[in-house]
Amino acid sequence: MTDTLHIIGGGMAGSEAAWQAANAGVEVVIHEMRPKVETFAHQTGLLGEMVCSNSFRSDDDEQNAVGLLHWEMRAADGLIMACADKNRLPAGGALAVDRDPFAQTVTDTLLAHPNISVEYGEISELPKDGKWIIATGPLTSGALAEAIAAETGAEALAFFDAIAPIVYFDSIDMSKAWMQSRYDKGETEEERTAYLNCPMDKQQYDDFIDALLEADKTEFREGETAGYFDGCLPIEVMAERGRETLRHGPMKPVGLTNPHQPDIKAHAVVQLRRDNKLGTLYNIVGFQTKMKYGAQTNVFKRIPGLENARFARLGGIHRNSFINSPTLLDDQMRLRSRDNIRFAGQITGVEGYVESAAMGLLAGRMAAAEIKGGSLPTPPDSTAMGALITHITGGADAKTFQPMNVNFGLFPPVEGLKSGRRGRKDRYKAYTDRAKADWKTWLDQG
Repeated sequence: MTDTLHIIGGGMAGSEAAWQAANAGVEVVIHEMRPKVETFAHQTGLLGEMVCSNSFRSDDDEQNAVGLLHWEMRAADGLIMACADKNRLPAGGALAVDRDPFAQTVTDTLLAHPNISVEYGEISELPKDGKWIIATGPLTSGALAEAIAAETGAEALAFFDAIAPIVYFDSIDMSKAWMQSRYDKGETEEERTAYLNCPMDKQQYDDFIDALLEADKTEFREGETAGYFDGCLPIEVMAERGRETLRHGPMKPVGLTNPHQPDIKAHAVVQLRRDNKLGTLYNIVGFQTKMKYGAQTNVFKRIPGLENARFARLGGIHRNSFINSPTLLDDQMRLRSRDNIRFAGQITGVEGYVESAAMGLLAGRMAAAEIKGGSLPTPPDSTAMGALITHITGGADAKTFQPMNVNFGLFPPVEGLKSGRRGRKDRYKAYTDRAKADWKTWLDQG
């Protein structure tokens, strides 16, 4: 028992943690409750299943903190990045994947590893013995969540996450829509035409906003409050913040030219991104929603080009739970009150697939080092992973702690560089250059 690492949860974080620990020579058991115990959002029993989106966001490792995180994970032989690269879809400058083959690749790779086994079933209590990583993600089972709350003496924090709808490509009217990545971004023609665009004039946009605001919405249960994470707001919540919010957010028309009407500038544009390799499914970018199903079809069919759309999946909303990590975890991601247990992934208060997997990578390596009788220092906060773990284990204010994506605001400044928008390009390049050098040094220590 003491030489085995047990991981609860086979999502992004749990899968990456298992891979890293197993590659360090440690025996690993993944405990995954699906498919025996289902969740609202998951569709399969595969490890590494993607729920909300099929995008890992920007892959630019010189000007974007998420792209830098991709780079660090690849440099550390990360499983999630390797599987994403194998199942990559055109998405301009982003890294998007064919979600089902991606999850199958993750599952097959882990099951083929001689140091990894998987046990299916729910863990409902905090283990007292052995080395464990809890990587149950935002949909931690009720029983385990209660056990965590009982141990920590505090209720788990929670916010609500919404899922975007997916449309069948053959039901989209291409006499109105067109293929183009914003600003024609991408090195190949496939990348430069990775997004499907549906234009709106001012009247169509105003009518769409009215329909959004009037649509029937999912009601919360008694005692629940809508503490949304800003990076994943339902579109109707954004619309409630102001009629122009959406056209300056997911529906912004900049960097796009409609070939059907090249002389007319669209007032707003709805973008769809390929959701599978065949190109038969497209998800509506940024259109997470809590509208009821009937209302969704009525509202979304107002979008030019989607009048006859058929939906492979409609949007939805679910509760995401996370712990107050600055209070509860040490810098090794261990529970202060029970140091045989580590937490990793979205339950720690990082937001996003990549960030979750990154915390799994660190937890797996730290746990493996401990099991082998050593220790692994936390990476410097000049790296993307170091900036994230520093934030969640003490850098953030515990009283106002909320889920956080990786961003350059978490990095220590580089001296001698200009602040503000004009100096941003040089500043971001300096951040990423420094991070890559420091990350390589940290990897060499492991």
